[in-house]
Amino acid sequence: MPVPLYQAKAEFFRTLGHPARIRVLELLQDGPRPVRELLAAIEIEPSSLSQQLSVLRRSNLVTATREGNTVVYALSTPDVADLLRAARRILTEMIADQEQLLVQLRAGVGQPKERVR
Repeated sequence: MPVPLYQAKAEFFRTLGHPARIRVLELLQDGPRPVRELLAAIEIEPSSLSQQLSVLRRSNLVTATREGNTVVYALSTPDVADLLRAARRILTEMIADQEQLLVQLRAGVGQPKERVR
């Protein structure tokens, strides 16, 4: 029995649910990078990075090619970068809305006036 689309989407977003994976994808937006560069930029243990890269490879979000002794990773499709940009736009809007709410809260907008006795 095929997996329902909503379930496949949920699994896809779970794959993106780790900060190191998101950071790897962000770094790869600028083009392919060898593991050593990813490791230097992310500052996690090599075994942890290897595990996160493996998850991204299995999900077909990144590709890996060997160049001599070096493994170079790249986004599997430009759509991955588009997704990250869309997430940034959504977060920007959410934060902007929260900022407006914070300004209103600080200004006391919508608060009932205190009764004078």
